[in-house]
Amino acid sequence: MSLERIVAFLVAENCLLREALVRVLRKKDDIVVAGAIPFSASALEKVSAANPHVVLFDSASIALTGPRLVSRMRHAGENRKAVMVGMEEDEATFLQAVAEGVVGYVLKDAPAAEIVRVIRAVAAGEAVCPPRFSLSLFQCAARDVSFSFNTPQKTKFGLTRREQQLVGLIRLGLSNKEIGNRLNLSEQTVKNHIHRILRKVGANGRLEIVERCQSESVGLAASA
Repeated sequence: MSLERIVAFLVAENCLLREALVRVLRKKDDIVVAGAIPFSASALEKVSAANPHVVLFDSASIALTGPRLVSRMRHAGENRKAVMVGMEEDEATFLQAVAEGVVGYVLKDAPAAEIVRVIRAVAAGEAVCPPRFSLSLFQCAARDVSFSFNTPQKTKFGLTRREQQLVGLIRLGLSNKEIGNRLNLSEQTVKNHIHRILRKVGANGRLEIVERCQSESVGLAASA
C-alpha cells in the first residue's frame, strides 16, 4: 500500500513508552499520530473514530483485556494493521499474537528507529518480526499447510477446502485484497466466498467466522 502519510494510533498503558513514541513519530514527515491513549472501555471506539492505518499496542494493554483485543480491533477495520510493542521474548506469545492478526512485532528493547521502520513496513503491506522468531513462524506455517493438504477435514459447517483455506487467512487478519493476492483470486471472488462462509457458519462478521470455526476445531481435536 502506497500512502502519502501513515496515520498511526497508540494504545499503551506504559506512559513513558506512549510519550516517547509520540515525540519520535511526530518528527516524521510521513507519519501522523491520530491518538495516544491508555486502554479503556472506549479505546475501540476511539480507534475506529480515528480510522488509522496502523495501531500500536503494548503488552500491558493486552494483559488488561486479553488476546481478543487485537482481533476486535482488526476486524473493526479490515485494512487496519496491528503492531505489538513491548512484548516479552517468548515464542508462544509471539505465535498467539500472529494468530490474532498482528503483522508487526517489536520486542521491548527495540530502539525507536526500529519501531518507525516497522510502522512503515506494515503500512506498505509487509509483515515484520524479530529474526529470532522467523524459524518458529516457518515451522508453524509448515505444520498448518501439511495438515491442510494431507488431512481430509470434514466440518459440521460443510466448508469446502477453499473455504477452509480462506478461514485460515481471515484468522491471520488479511483483507479481501490481500487474500486475493495470495490465492490469485479477484477481490470480488473473495467477497463471494466469504459471503457463503458467513451463511454456512451462521456468522455476522469475519471475527465470528474465526471464533465459530476455531471452536469447532477445538471440539474435533478433543474427540480425536
